[in-house]
Amino acid sequence: MTTLGFIGLGLMGQPMCRRLLAAGHHLTVWNRTPDKTLALQQAGATVARDPAALSRGSDIIMLCLADDTALQQVVQGDDGLLAHGRAGQLIVDFSSTSPALTRQLAQQAAARGMQWVDAPVSGGVRGADSGQLVIMAGGLAADIERLRPYAACLSQRLSHLGGHGAGQVAKVCNQLIVAGNAMLIAETVQLAEAAGIDAALLPAALAGGFADSLPFQILVPRMAQRQHQPLQWKVGTLLKDLGNAQQLAGEHHASLPMAAMAAGLMQTHAAAGYQEQDLSTLIAHYLPPHGDA
Repeated sequence: MTTLGFIGLGLMGQPMCRRLLAAGHHLTVWNRTPDKTLALQQAGATVARDPAALSRGSDIIMLCLADDTALQQVVQGDDGLLAHGRAGQLIVDFSSTSPALTRQLAQQAAARGMQWVDAPVSGGVRGADSGQLVIMAGGLAADIERLRPYAACLSQRLSHLGGHGAGQVAKVCNQLIVAGNAMLIAETVQLAEAAGIDAALLPAALAGGFADSLPFQILVPRMAQRQHQPLQWKVGTLLKDLGNAQQLAGEHHASLPMAAMAAGLMQTHAAAGYQEQDLSTLIAHYLPPHGDA
């Protein structure tokens, strides 16, 4: 039996692990904050004491971490995956991180006989809960096929985009659209309200038209109702992804003026105390100083 390990039990990692357990997979988990392992342990997961122990007991190791720094700590640290891994292990990184770091870590893993697939996901908490994520994968075809049976319970689609880092490039492209769309959705709700339309009616009215999208259907009702719980997307996470996009654009001499504008607006919003709050709070950026966020 193939043994799975999963590191990173945040907004996305928790529901992904629940789906792997529900599908009958043997799963070992670890998280920097131990209390996030308790519910999964009750659901049947084994809890490792550190990444090294998880690595020693897993054939396929899945990661869903916050950023480049967290990824480096887990993979390159003294108790990390590279130091304690073994030839033939497959590391699958579901995190959204920089393509350059992904390629570096893939090379380091290969030098130790380990395989790497960058497989960032899109679909948010709702997609993770329902198993309807889309997975954008970079790496060797054989390694992606090895992942595919386990991705089946997590996603509606697993696409192979190219070599190592290609999945992260695709995720950067995805997040450019999501970020720009989110800012425009907040402006749309503001304009509708100012002009006397009930913004909560827009998702049904525009469904199936050119303006429709999954973020539109999710964010407009939450913004219109000022309903920001439960947390589904963190402002800070999308801001980090925009930073990855700007870094990638710099490396390839590409121009991203609209992304830069979205990043500036979102940075102002984050600095106002919304860094760890839901993306739907972007509506507060367009309200009067004492408006109801």
